[in-house]
Amino acid sequence: MTSTNGLICFTNCLLPTEEGELVQKDLWIDERRGVILDAHRSFFQRKERPDRVIDLGGNILSPGFLDVQINGAYNFDFSVYDGDDEAYRTGLKRVAEKIVETGVTSLLPTIITQERTLYPKILHLLRPYSSPNSATLLGWHAEGPFIQFAKRGAHAPQFLVPAKEGIKSFEDVYGEANLADTEDWLMAGDGQNAVGVRVITAAPEIDGVMASIEELVRRGVVFSVGHSIATTDIATAAVQHGARLITHLFNAMPQLHHRDPSIIGLLGASPHLSSPASPTHAQFPATAAKLQRVPSIVKRAAAEEGAKAASEAFDDAQTPPQTPVLRAQEGLLDLGLQKGKVAAMSFERPFYELIVDGIHSHPNSVRLAYSAYPEGCILITDAMKILDPSLKDGVHEWRDGKRFVKAGDKLYLEGTDTLAGSVVTLDKCVRNFSRFTGCSLGEAIRCATFNPARCLCLESRKGTLRPGADADLVVLDRRGKVLSTWVAGREVWTRAD
Repeated sequence: MTSTNGLICFTNCLLPTEEGELVQKDLWIDERRGVILDAHRSFFQRKERPDRVIDLGGNILSPGFLDVQINGAYNFDFSVYDGDDEAYRTGLKRVAEKIVETGVTSLLPTIITQERTLYPKILHLLRPYSSPNSATLLGWHAEGPFIQFAKRGAHAPQFLVPAKEGIKSFEDVYGEANLADTEDWLMAGDGQNAVGVRVITAAPEIDGVMASIEELVRRGVVFSVGHSIATTDIATAAVQHGARLITHLFNAMPQLHHRDPSIIGLLGASPHLSSPASPTHAQFPATAAKLQRVPSIVKRAAAEEGAKAASEAFDDAQTPPQTPVLRAQEGLLDLGLQKGKVAAMSFERPFYELIVDGIHSHPNSVRLAYSAYPEGCILITDAMKILDPSLKDGVHEWRDGKRFVKAGDKLYLEGTDTLAGSVVTLDKCVRNFSRFTGCSLGEAIRCATFNPARCLCLESRKGTLRPGADADLVVLDRRGKVLSTWVAGREVWTRAD
């Protein structure tokens, strides 16, 4: 059913604000243009009334969810390319059409470490894509191959590489065209998508990576720190060079230690140590070189074993904390005299991803991270191709002849009790997050909408209910379960009663 003048008013509903509150308010959209309207302007200045009014019965009308790290779903793996472009595109479209049942209206297909000749082709196929009845594919997230061997998780060790030639190494692996400036990259597509995103996860301590961050960011790429054993000083330096995100916090990185909080410690970055005069800056070159040394025999053994049949975020390697030596400093910064006012930082703390399935991170860890920096929290699924809410428990194929046993949200390697990951959906992550942290449902929704949109610099179009934003919406009941999903002002999925 469509309205005559294209105007739809949603009434009797709760709207999440960008601050995480839920307010009772109407929302107007233009289904012809697929955008959210300023109701006051439309009614009082343009003298228009909505032709269609939808009473949501007191339920929640949220911006559509954004999943910025998802490896596959509905039996399609974004990292697997068999030489058939059309078959790959068909798989992409299937995921985009079906995932709306989980409230996701935008996603960033993620590929893990590959044989290097595959990158240019796969990344070219992962250009932004949208259709009237599916979620928007925003672009791509390349996780690897410039990652740390000791924190590789399920990434194939034989394909990990350094970036010895800096930005040229990135171009050689991903393809120069795929790393063009954002405008050139978008113009090289079909011209239908004005929104496009590229994310690269890499370890800043790997040779040549740190030196490439600023240039990647200049070209419009979001740089994310992950699969890394970076010490606090290296992680801080990466953010000061332009890193904007942390890949699946707590997983595939050193665990929090009081002497060297490493990557996790960025959530509580001290104004003292963020200063350009900090003693940590001088240690970077020597520390970085030290961290990269992995015995050749260990690498060879891992290469022979191949990639693990597990969540790419899991890692077993124990990496000891570094012990930074900090000289006492006096008089570098004025001390604050006003209660509640936080000293200025020389950089903005990065956003961070959380997989909130109760498997990848303990609820206490989730709450600890959110308490430290709620504005930077982004919920992701990091889902594998087996993600499908209708998939029954049992044995299922993965890749390379390996099979999984699905038990609820958990995945085990067949014949073992080895946990291989989860198949949690993003709407369930939102519900889990509210339970784990004790935050309101509105605050949890923010972590799957406005926060990821802001990280990707899309907050004027996605993850928000601002006038002029895309009318990508999800209707939730008061327990956070998806009732219906709208893309560009049109209903594309509704829950069967």
